[in-house]
Amino acid sequence: MICFTYPGQGSQAAGMGSAWVDHPSWELVAEASEAAGRDVARLLLDSTDDELRHTRNSQLATFTVSMIALDAVTRVGIETAGHAGHSLGEYSALVAAGVVDFDDGVRLVAERGEAMQVAAEERNGTMAAVMGLDDDLVEQACEQADGEVWVANYNAPGQVVIAGSPPMVDAAGAIAKELGAKRIMALPVGGAFHTPFMASARERLQKAIDNTEFRVPDHPVYANVDATAHSSHGSWADLLCDQLTSPVRWRQSVHNMSYAGYTTFVELGPGAVLTGTVKRTAKDAKPLKVNTPADIDAIIEALAGPPVVASGPLEGEALFATERLVVSPSAGVFKPTDSRLTGAEVSAGQLMGHVGDTEVRTPWAGVIMGFLAVEGERVAASQPIAWLRTV
Repeated sequence: MICFTYPGQGSQAAGMGSAWVDHPSWELVAEASEAAGRDVARLLLDSTDDELRHTRNSQLATFTVSMIALDAVTRVGIETAGHAGHSLGEYSALVAAGVVDFDDGVRLVAERGEAMQVAAEERNGTMAAVMGLDDDLVEQACEQADGEVWVANYNAPGQVVIAGSPPMVDAAGAIAKELGAKRIMALPVGGAFHTPFMASARERLQKAIDNTEFRVPDHPVYANVDATAHSSHGSWADLLCDQLTSPVRWRQSVHNMSYAGYTTFVELGPGAVLTGTVKRTAKDAKPLKVNTPADIDAIIEALAGPPVVASGPLEGEALFATERLVVSPSAGVFKPTDSRLTGAEVSAGQLMGHVGDTEVRTPWAGVIMGFLAVEGERVAASQPIAWLRTV
């Protein structure tokens, strides 16, 4: 089974949107800008690394790139059986799973980034990665430091992040070295995230969450707080608030996903942090990533396999490498040019129908295997219209 994963703050890089500008999925940037009331395109194209380190910028930018990558892989028919995101990435996972709609997701991420930025300015905090030490010994180091320092992220075996006041993080790091840690690495962040230092951010975010509608996910979403799959929508308001002041249990989530049968983890968004943690945590897993449009063909080839005889659809499996989906370019009522096109060979750019007044054209040449939308059906933007086999 395939799981889509979504990175958090720290994966951003200057110019990370440039590879996507000419891709159809770039249209999401205009929607994000409108929902956030900010120029998201400028963040993705023109911001410096220093500017992107600010929480209010990095979170919105990273979320948007993850949504672009998700839209891009969906357009070619790659599907998932589950979702999981690291910290900020949990919001990407919830939008991807349909728990929160895109505009609400943008607004929540923007508010979260602002709230965490303000909280970090109110309380001087920092974070450090402890390398090469078991989780329980890292916890012991924090307890022995006897101050404001806590475990913030369980990222992978031998990779745990601690956070708190700078003196206490230094003290816990020194104790961890005495207990056998190979390395203590200070992280270039401006706050002690996922600790009690974020209490004021939690209070502010709660107000935004209370005004958000949560829906049942299309597939399970693994939560940071408890590392378990959630197939309903009722607990997410509390989980998102708790996440701000609780450790991210990513290693435990990857273990639980692996035990549940997920074998392929596709990281959607900037960087490859989660791909690395999956390699260290689930040795038999296949970790893949989509940072740019150039990654998509490689992903299709990696996910392709011989035809499998089954009584129904294979949940979370990709289309074979020769198959593609034609998706709606906008929302509206679908009207095919000719419903008898099924089985016919079409050329790249051929008109397949209209959604409202907008043309639907196939980007690929191939044989139309079937329509997934019927005449008169109201479809959403990026909803599959037809599928074809390339020739």
